[in-house]
Amino acid sequence: MNAPAAPPVKSALRTLDVIEFVVAHRQGVVAQEIAGALGIPVSSLSYLLTTLADRGYLVREGRRYLPGPSLARLRAAPEALPLADRVAPLVRALKGELNETASFMVQRGWDVEALVTEASDQALRYAVDPGTRRPLHALAAGKVILAALPPSELARYFAETNRAVFTPATRTSEADLTADIARITADGMAVAREEATVGIVGTAVPAQIDGLFVGAFSVAIPAVRFDAALEGRVRQALLRAATALG
Repeated sequence: MNAPAAPPVKSALRTLDVIEFVVAHRQGVVAQEIAGALGIPVSSLSYLLTTLADRGYLVREGRRYLPGPSLARLRAAPEALPLADRVAPLVRALKGELNETASFMVQRGWDVEALVTEASDQALRYAVDPGTRRPLHALAAGKVILAALPPSELARYFAETNRAVFTPATRTSEADLTADIARITADGMAVAREEATVGIVGTAVPAQIDGLFVGAFSVAIPAVRFDAALEGRVRQALLRAATALG
């Protein structure tokens, strides 16, 4: 006997109805037209339209809504998407699962840059703006990047950089950072405890696409919340994100 079909999710149906209605009217439609055609209260529809526009599934031109670029990206082959588009859903999933600030970090010279970031909803949190750059040595994601460098590049890094002290916990010496790299290589994850910012613990894992290192998934957590249980949850979530990308 076949199992009974699961009931439809009303909010999902409503979202799909709105997208399909806008796609069917390429000249664009105003909110009142959508509300009237689909029987959705304007007050509820406004939040949905804002969310879809923020995520790029719709665009607003004046009062009219039109199909957005994210719809085209849904049909694109993964390899055709920019790296930021490929990692963004995984960063959102990390934030959603942990409700801690999650980011994807990439190398920019001898700095690490936040390519994509999602801030925690909690009152006590660490916010990272996209485009923010910090030196490699002080962040967990930066240490992951150092661990991925070929030996010749790592030697050049140590020769070329003057590594600043940001907190009493910042590790700057070549010996200390080499030891950190060895731990990351063995453990698969970096943990930087208040090394860049007092009161913040950073965690990160390497991310690859087709076997090539492309950056690091990272989570930043206030130290007062970072206990062994949360560390275990963060590890599993980060590793799932890296596996899903790779």
